Order: sequence, then C-alpha cells, then structure tokens
Amino acid sequence: MSSDSTIASVTLGTGGPEVGVQGLGCMGMSFAYGPTTDEAEARATLERALELGVTLFDTADMYGMGENEKFIAPFVRAHREQVVLATKFAIVPDPDDPTRRSIRNDRPYIRQAVEGSLRRLGVDEIDLYYMHRRNVDVPIEESVGAMAELVAEGKVKHLGLSEVTGGELREAQAVHPIAAVQSEWSLFSRDIEANVVPTARELGVALVPYSPLGRGFLTGAFVDADKELTSDDWRRTLPRFTGDNAERNAALLAPVRRIAEERGISLGQVALAWAQQRAAVHGLTVVPIPGTRRRVRLEENVGATRVELTADELAALEPIAGQVAGGRYADMAFTSAGRE
Repeated sequence: MSSDSTIASVTLGTGGPEVGVQGLGCMGMSFAYGPTTDEAEARATLERALELGVTLFDTADMYGMGENEKFIAPFVRAHREQVVLATKFAIVPDPDDPTRRSIRNDRPYIRQAVEGSLRRLGVDEIDLYYMHRRNVDVPIEESVGAMAELVAEGKVKHLGLSEVTGGELREAQAVHPIAAVQSEWSLFSRDIEANVVPTARELGVALVPYSPLGRGFLTGAFVDADKELTSDDWRRTLPRFTGDNAERNAALLAPVRRIAEERGISLGQVALAWAQQRAAVHGLTVVPIPGTRRRVRLEENVGATRVELTADELAALEPIAGQVAGGRYADMAFTSAGRE
C-alpha cells in the first residue's frame, strides 16, 4: 500500500514543531543493524520520505560515534526549511570498546555535546534536542536547565526527553516546555502506558515511539537474530530475539499475520497502524519513527498511516505485549523501566 499523497501533520507538544504524523528513524542507515550495502538507496530513501510528508528525521550523536549525524547532514542542509531535525545527547560510548557506555547529563557535557552535533550536522540550530538517557545522579532540573540555555542561545529550538519516567517528565516540564518524549512503544513494548503516557497527555507532550516495528521482528523479517543476522548486527545482543525467547515471541505474531492476510497488507503495516492509533486510544499526539534504508519499505510504512484497525482487530492484538519473553535490552538499567 503506497501513494504519492502526503501524510497528515501534527504538532509536537504545546508550541512545538509541526511534523508529519510519522517520522523516520535514521539510526539503521549507518549504525547497529549491519552494514549499509547501498548508500545511494539510503539517501534516496531520505528524499522519498520528504516527498511523502515525513518531516521528522531522527538521529543521535552516539549512533556510530557521530557518523550517523554526518550521514544525514547533506540531506538536512539541502532541505533545511522542510526538515525537522532531531538528535540526542547523553550516551557516551567507550572509544576502545563501543559495547561499554556511560551516561552524562551534566551541564559541561551538554554544552560540549551540542557543539559536536551542530558541527557534524553543519547547521546553526537543532530543531528538537533530546536527552537520550537519564543519569539519576544529576538532578533533572540541572540537565533541563542547561538544555533551556541552549534554546535561549538559539542553538536548539525545542527540547525532548528519552526513556524518562512520568515523574521525571513532570519535573522537567516545570523547568522548560518539553515538546516530546521518545520511548520504545510497540505491540511488544507497552510499559510506558502505565505512567508516561497519561503524564504526557496531561502536560500536552507528544510521544515519539521508537522501534514501533520491534526492530524488524514485528515485520517477520527475522526470527532468530543469532542465526539470521550478520555478526555485527546489534540485535543479536537483545534477549527477545535469540534462542528460546525468539521462538516463543515469533509465535505471538499469529494474530498480526491473520489481520495482515485478511486486510491484504503487511505485518509491519498492522504493527505501525496499531502504533499510530495510540493517539486516538490515549488522547495525545503520537509520531512513530520506524527506520528503514529502502524506499519500498518506507512507502509501506507510510501506507500504515491510512490503515485503521477495527475494535475487534485491536482486541486481538491486546494480549501480545503481556506474553513477550525477554527484556528490551540485556541491561535494562539504560531504560526508565526500573525507575517507575
């Protein structure tokens, strides 16, 4: 399902940027999911996304230690007035061992990080600047206060947070308006519905779900990461996608497959339609950011914005998250899950 008609637009937060109702996660274009064998196709995918009304493009300074920002920089600069550029700071990989990471939310680091992102991206201002992860040893008021200084200085337009609790969002909002919270939200990951989602709705903050396709697992693209993905694919480290967990979780896709077959659409479109409909279900703005390197997949993903699942179909999908085997990450300390 694809069309040249552009997708609808929504506003992120109160007074935030206007964006297409679906964004594009750019991480996989040069990081985490194995090698990008066709760079020209990846760049064409960026262009096609904009043609279809996708305007929110998401990256982070730690994706490939800055390489992902550099990858999308020419596209961003060529379409600066149309692109809403989102990047993030806080996760600091060890240059000698990228699997080891620390989290920094202190004012000096934030100022250092934003200068690095501005330089790599070749822009004067970042449209949406996220704190990628929370270091609980640094008061969130200090971190958001430092981010607010960047807004006052014209280096950043709007602020976002990623993987925070409902309480942390409330504390942050008291310091400076937060346009969006980015957290994993999909048929397999729904923990944020307990506290983050209702808090965001109350405060007028948008939700930007990352991995709405379960890092490709919900599309049926793979079952066992160890057996099917390349040795450098980061998904091989995630508990849900290997061994017995992978086999058990693959079986959970049965209702997704049934709905897809009945509708004549893909599994991914069912999963994305579910994510898009969270906006109506929970009464807040929701802009998923599925990632892809290929135009055909992009068009498929955008097509999901025109799929409305019925009450019966939503009911059939409802039990899935509660049956998923394995955590989102091997180390859940890097998420908000343990702080709610």
